[in-house]
Amino acid sequence: MRDPYTVLGVGKTASEAEIKSAFRKLAKKYHPDANADDANAGARFNEANQAYEILGEKDKREKFDRGEIDAEGKPKFSGFGGGDSPFGTGRGTGGGFDFRGTGGAQDFPGTEGLFSDFFDQAFGGSKRSGARGAGGFTAARNTPSKGEDIRATLKVRLEDIVSDEKVEAVFPNGKHLAIRLPDGVEDGQTIRLRGQGQPAVFNGGPAGDALVTISFAEHPRFAVQDRDLLVDQAVDLADAVLGGRITIETLEGKVTTKVQPWTNSGRTLRLKGKGLTRKDGTRGDILATLMLTLPPEPDAELTALLQRRRDAQN
Repeated sequence: MRDPYTVLGVGKTASEAEIKSAFRKLAKKYHPDANADDANAGARFNEANQAYEILGEKDKREKFDRGEIDAEGKPKFSGFGGGDSPFGTGRGTGGGFDFRGTGGAQDFPGTEGLFSDFFDQAFGGSKRSGARGAGGFTAARNTPSKGEDIRATLKVRLEDIVSDEKVEAVFPNGKHLAIRLPDGVEDGQTIRLRGQGQPAVFNGGPAGDALVTISFAEHPRFAVQDRDLLVDQAVDLADAVLGGRITIETLEGKVTTKVQPWTNSGRTLRLKGKGLTRKDGTRGDILATLMLTLPPEPDAELTALLQRRRDAQN
């Protein structure tokens, strides 16, 4: 995989907010739901997810920056202390051992065995102990292969994001998994469930992983802005002029709040802690924009009052 900074199009000094913003743009652009006929979009979407798995978590990002893990999150092999080559430096122009002699490569019959001996000993095998099969390349060749990963897209409601209840993902092979959404889960983010994929075919290796891509379902009332929720809230004329209390529907039930006298349409009320969860466990807010509404039926007294005011102004 490419460098995660390159994938997201950000520099190494990018802030957490810049990384999150870059990921969101790519996830929206290449989301499977919007690119059903474009196989390349799916690959770019998965690449962006993998990059965000590294850079979106502080600990992993620091390890990557220090060179401790690669772009897939796997530990890097540190080598034998000889620079870029695991063999150190030697007489060859490439910086490693030079096996060339005056007669060319044919002067060294059995070089495959030489390399095998070297690596078996370097990685834990020993000719003297007869344990060449216990380590080195021999052991690497015999390492059990991992099972295949399985993938699913899970549509979640905004209510699911703030709930402690698990949600169920269904995979193409018919497997069902109940998962708990992490705090701060993003639209387009992929959650990796290790060991929940297909079993290994040979050598009793580890099972693959289950990859669940989260897709936010459209909400009938709320629009999402970062971790805040936006909603238009009706307020009647009497409450707007005289002040009063109105009821706002949240993701977890109704909340009553106060409207100040002489409140104009378009004013925004903030309900703190009623939005979506953040990674640190806190929550965003609900931003309710007040929209002035007239009574459902014409009011003769109100109409007469406004008419008198209009006549007085003319």
